[in-house]
Amino acid sequence: MKRAFITGTAGFIGFHLAELLLQEGWQVAGFDGMTDYYDVTLKRQRHDMLHQHAHFTATEAMLEDADALSRAVTDARPDVIVHLAAQAGVRYSIENPRAYLDANIIGTFNLMEAARAAQPQHLLMASTSSVYGANTDMPYAEGDKADTQMSFYAATKKANEAMAHSWAHIHDLPITMFRFFTVYGPWGRPDMALFKFTRAILEGEPIDVYNHGEMWRDFTYVDDLVRGVRLLFDAVPAESNRVEGDSLSPVAPFRVVNIGNSTKVRLEDFIDQIEAATGLSATRNYMDMQQGDVPATWADSSLLNRLTGYHPTTETREGVARFVRWYREHYLPAATPARHES
Repeated sequence: MKRAFITGTAGFIGFHLAELLLQEGWQVAGFDGMTDYYDVTLKRQRHDMLHQHAHFTATEAMLEDADALSRAVTDARPDVIVHLAAQAGVRYSIENPRAYLDANIIGTFNLMEAARAAQPQHLLMASTSSVYGANTDMPYAEGDKADTQMSFYAATKKANEAMAHSWAHIHDLPITMFRFFTVYGPWGRPDMALFKFTRAILEGEPIDVYNHGEMWRDFTYVDDLVRGVRLLFDAVPAESNRVEGDSLSPVAPFRVVNIGNSTKVRLEDFIDQIEAATGLSATRNYMDMQQGDVPATWADSSLLNRLTGYHPTTETREGVARFVRWYREHYLPAATPARHES
């Protein structure tokens, strides 16, 4: 039985990845700090679902607790480590930047130290499309300039990439950084647009539409995303598996990979799809762009395809409908018991 250690298993993406691996027969050790950035009840519900699997265990502690993290990794004896835990959110990083310094810089350093000691076959760590910052040359490719981050959140993630490259070089530890784009789906985060819009529309409240709706995102359905991460397990960075247009470092077993749908969707059209799924019309409160945000993201995911043969396929209309169905089942008074949709 293969063993995986995943940080952030009570989080949106970590929960889905852990569930996928458990279904494949992996032993999964989770690690999560259960912070109150959003409703902890939702996090505990995700963990409760994972604990229904005999081969799932979890440690509740903060990434900043180096001793607890080191012990958890040592006990797990992982073949693969996936680092997903982080302080997320572009806008919150303006209000509370220290949370990002603590979790994303110090916490990631602690995780890399634990990985150096454990020597897994592969360490995979989450980055973000936000590292592309003010770059307007789209679709974004891994080799594009990414030096003009627009938020402190993005800056900490770009720092993680630099830290990881040095770790891979110094310690000969294979590391893949995957850059997520806008991830959505059942069991998602309440601070994300789809969750907020769906809740407001169903409750008859207005929604805030930034930049007057002139925003585009590469929306990636969560099941597609975690499938891409899973397939990257076997694409260990090494000269022996270099592919055309690779981001593989010339001096380290290190690679950056975009995971996105390779399609940009206008925010107004995304809201139209939520309206179609709910059967209700939204009252749109048009606003200026929020500080730290960017008008568009769009992934070139051809490297992912060359490495794994995989490309995300879920269309936003289908993914949005699945989310709305889950939300109604999970939150509305007359809802039936929630179930996880794949």
